[in-house]
Amino acid sequence: MSHETVYAIASGKGGVGKTTTTVNLGTALADAGARVAIVDADLGMANLAGFVSLSPDSTTLHDVLAGDASIEDATYRLADDIVAVPSGTSLDEYAETSPEGLREAVEDLRSRFDYVLLDVGAGISHETVLPLGLADAVVLVSTPEPAAVHDTKKTVELTDRSGGEVAGLVLTRTRPDGDVSHEELADRLEVPLLGTIPEDPAARDSVYAGTPLVVYEPDGPAAVAYRRLAADLTGVEVPVPTDDEPGTADAAATDDATAAASEPDADADAATDEADGREAAHDDVSSAITEAESDP
Repeated sequence: MSHETVYAIASGKGGVGKTTTTVNLGTALADAGARVAIVDADLGMANLAGFVSLSPDSTTLHDVLAGDASIEDATYRLADDIVAVPSGTSLDEYAETSPEGLREAVEDLRSRFDYVLLDVGAGISHETVLPLGLADAVVLVSTPEPAAVHDTKKTVELTDRSGGEVAGLVLTRTRPDGDVSHEELADRLEVPLLGTIPEDPAARDSVYAGTPLVVYEPDGPAAVAYRRLAADLTGVEVPVPTDDEPGTADAAATDDATAAASEPDADADAATDEADGREAAHDDVSSAITEAESDP
């Protein structure tokens, strides 16, 4: 799937790990040297705003879609090779947006980054359906619970109606003693199973630490699964430790990503440098993901 560069990360139900999946996929790809932009495409209920230190007059995707700013103005550097484009949290700003402008914004980012990940809101509103058709492929995220899988079926239908293409299903919070096989759940949706992310206490710990799981505990089962998913989905050579070889090869990349979160990278390329001066405040990431993906 290496020809696909824009992915919509979508779910039919909230609280299944969609934003966590987006962030960790993006971080894993960036640690492997790919340039990544994460876009909060949930215009009504922004989840990624906590990734950046926003003042009341900060520029967001809302300003871009209202025609008041460029996409570069709303791009904030998170770490080496990864930036975020947050949506605003004001309902007044949301009312002034024109979702159709998202197409131009995505195409701009596509031209400057290796991968663009769209964190899509749950539901069936126009701004939710639009990214499904803009992306090269849609990654469905669900837990194995029947209600979540049922709602994911609706997202498959919406993707089809929008002219989009489903890449496959990612199941999060999986356990080895589940009642139904993961392959069977994917078969029910008539989509490929891209991967499973096992239940891992470190996932929630990483949220409260304000650090992506693949950096917080790179050798943990969920982090390893996210890196394997990133590699399988895109074809990028993402280092994935085996049982025999712990992920020591990722140590340098992890240290670099952690340092980059607090210091600008003097050697960053022009696309990433456009976001200099608008660095992420990683201590705010905790509340952003916790609110977006707390258990229903």
